[in-house]
Amino acid sequence: MKKTLVGGLIAASLMGFGAAAQAQYTAIVSVAPPAARYEAVPAARSGWVWAPGHWEWQRNQYVWMEGQWMRAREGYEYREPRWVQRANGEWMLVGNNWERRGPGGDRDGDGIANRYDNDRDGDGIANRYDNNRNRLSPNADLDGDGVANRNDRDRDGDGVRNARDRHPDNRRRS
Repeated sequence: MKKTLVGGLIAASLMGFGAAAQAQYTAIVSVAPPAARYEAVPAARSGWVWAPGHWEWQRNQYVWMEGQWMRAREGYEYREPRWVQRANGEWMLVGNNWERRGPGGDRDGDGIANRYDNDRDGDGIANRYDNNRNRLSPNADLDGDGVANRNDRDRDGDGVRNARDRHPDNRRRS
């Protein structure tokens, strides 16, 4: 009986320790956050991720947390903190955590896994209407200049007009 009780106490204490290690700051408040402060983003450092400054809710007021460098974690992506307004008008701090990169990934980095993302490439066009999956479709933008291929006189951006380019969709050949 004593061994079972001691074993249960040890297991319970270890579970509590694991939960504390996974805990993260969460806040839901009714007061909108102030505008973000300007912070100069330092030059990139190999093996490190810049966590930008953000407002946190502490003791019934917003407190500015300055940006800082964090050591990169293999197989994870850092989600920067941001305040989002819920449907009921409350504000919630999301992000400020590490998320495991899965096989489906998050190509556009918007925090929505590709399998649930209605705009996988982040161009503002829903997947069902987006023809960028076919790079040569009329609505796609092969060279990324903001002009749809159907209206672009130099689709591959190599400086040679399509009418004079023997390979108008290959920037390495003209």
